[in-house]
Amino acid sequence: MTDRLQAMEVFVAVAEAGGFARAAARLHLSPPAVTRAVAGLEERLGVRLLNRTTRSVQPTEAGLRFLDSARAVLAQLDAAEREAAGEMAMPAGQLTVSSSVSFGRHAVAPLVAEFLAAHPRVSVTLLMLDRMVNLVDEGVDIAVRIGDLPDSTLVARQVGRVQRLLVASPAYLARRGTPRAPAELRLHDIIGFTGLMPNREWRHVWEGRPATLRLAPRFELNDPAASLAAAEAGHGITLTLCYMAAGAINAGRLVPVLAEAAPPHVPVQLVHPQARLVAPKVRAFMELAARRLRERLAGDLAIHASALPPLRAAEE
Repeated sequence: MTDRLQAMEVFVAVAEAGGFARAAARLHLSPPAVTRAVAGLEERLGVRLLNRTTRSVQPTEAGLRFLDSARAVLAQLDAAEREAAGEMAMPAGQLTVSSSVSFGRHAVAPLVAEFLAAHPRVSVTLLMLDRMVNLVDEGVDIAVRIGDLPDSTLVARQVGRVQRLLVASPAYLARRGTPRAPAELRLHDIIGFTGLMPNREWRHVWEGRPATLRLAPRFELNDPAASLAAAEAGHGITLTLCYMAAGAINAGRLVPVLAEAAPPHVPVQLVHPQARLVAPKVRAFMELAARRLRERLAGDLAIHASALPPLRAAEE
């Protein structure tokens, strides 16, 4: 059994590292030993698990199926060993958390600092990335996701909602006037944030119906902080999320525009890979994060409450 588990571990390392030499270094084994282990595993299973070229090593279709199963077996074995050693009783070890850059700065980094103060045996790596992270492939324990989730095997827990809204500076609106209907946005300078306005389209609700308005931004950016700075400087109207603009709205530097046309709220969720036994570090972080993020997001939705639309019946 030990040899079979070791061969499984070696195969997973090769598949993840994309090569025998890199896997050997990761496992502190010799490259020939790694090659023999994978060859023996393929011979025992009677199927080729890896396609080998001079430049890379990639799992075959059968290898991909076996890779998922092998990871699950090794994860359960690791959890069982830690449970038997008593480590399942107290959060300990390395935890990797992922979020977007802006939300990470706004809410997740302060949360991690609080978590570390409460759990001295845990170390945390926070990856703030503006892309969808594959939790299993990239070794991420927990991710904070904003938006509806595609079907997957991940375990999700909703912790709040955010609101998309248009904002502009009081000086800009005084100079150019305040739009009263979506169509009037075509008469204004639009600062496009590509992360919220794909294909330059603003999806909203008007007169009780979902609608889409295609806009022509004069200034287009892929950074939310820069788009807000441009709006504060009076260069036009931009689309943002309420937590990004909370401080500027509360300080009067920005004003919500066409709040009555805002689309439904967007869910914020904590996700982690499915596992029979959830490690204490993951469980403890999930519990603290759920409480703190609910508090933070509720506060963000309360910004300039009179200017933001009420929750629609479907969201209550």
